[in-house]
Amino acid sequence: MHTIKLDLKERSYSIIVGNNIMKFLPGYLKKLRLGSDAYIITNAAIKKRFGTTLENTLKQSGFSVRFKLVPDTEKSKSIEMSSKVIEDIARYDLGRRIFIIAFGGGVIGDLAGFIASVYKRGIPYIQIPTTLLAQVDSSIGGKTAVDLSEGKNLVGAFYQPRLVSSDVRFLATLEQRQIRAGLAEVIKYGIIKDPQLFSFLENKFNAVLARKLSALEFIVRRCSSIKAGIVQRDEREEKRLRTILNFGHTAGHAIEAASNYKRYNHGEAIALGMLIATGISERLNLIEEKVSRRIEELIKKVGLPTRINRISLESIINAHYRDKKFIGTKNRFVLINGIGRTKIVENIPLEIIKTEIRKRFTAI
Repeated sequence: MHTIKLDLKERSYSIIVGNNIMKFLPGYLKKLRLGSDAYIITNAAIKKRFGTTLENTLKQSGFSVRFKLVPDTEKSKSIEMSSKVIEDIARYDLGRRIFIIAFGGGVIGDLAGFIASVYKRGIPYIQIPTTLLAQVDSSIGGKTAVDLSEGKNLVGAFYQPRLVSSDVRFLATLEQRQIRAGLAEVIKYGIIKDPQLFSFLENKFNAVLARKLSALEFIVRRCSSIKAGIVQRDEREEKRLRTILNFGHTAGHAIEAASNYKRYNHGEAIALGMLIATGISERLNLIEEKVSRRIEELIKKVGLPTRINRISLESIINAHYRDKKFIGTKNRFVLINGIGRTKIVENIPLEIIKTEIRKRFTAI
């Protein structure tokens, strides 16, 4: 088991990474003094697979447990769903000392964190991520949000968890598509910050796809360390340090929204977004073609999409205008000038963006 400290002074917390580490959870919870009543937000599939183990672990240590199930879909990240869950919490909360457990993937983590941030102006919550994407990225850093029909993550807050417990044992049962989706974010970390991680993926991607726990634990630990280091230097994205974590997300979020969150999952959309950002980087002479080719080859090797299907260019462009990283009417893209090096560029001509998106429609 490895412990990574995310240092935010009085809001610091630990990220625990290991195999079969749930048994240690009650000890951490008691030390943190979060409360005695666990309100667990999850979905039906996670509860069926792992809920009994978590419930017994907590109850044996004196915690009460209540599960709240939400649908396993991006549409759960909504104001309407938040209101329903908050009303249920309010009914349950009478005479209790509750804390929230986000038990699931990125959707669950975002929703639960948002609810924790607004209920009673903030109550404690912890993250127990169960997908690769959540373990390497979304469970860390305190970005909580729900979606509007106008765009993704438009309503939210920076609200840090008190603990992140990443048990790679949960990943052993993931569908291959979810492993690939998580690998998109891992590839992102290699591109923006860690050439050695990128090389590891080029050489060992088959071990990750085969769900070898040692390989999974390595990439979860490495990505968690990278993100913790960035967040503790720029928690609220005010110094443009944390902005680099958005590599691939400007176009990626637009692709998600343009497909109504049905055609591509988050990781698949981010893979396409990274290719678009890489293409823009090459067009602006920030990188050579061989760097673009290396990135596309890795994305293709792990089984992520490199071509956009059944979404119109116009719908993607319209969606990209709603990206939170816009400054007024100026766009802002995270680009690269090498593996491990980033450059934030504003006001990229629309025709360049359209050209690179259009290239992703072209059959090879």
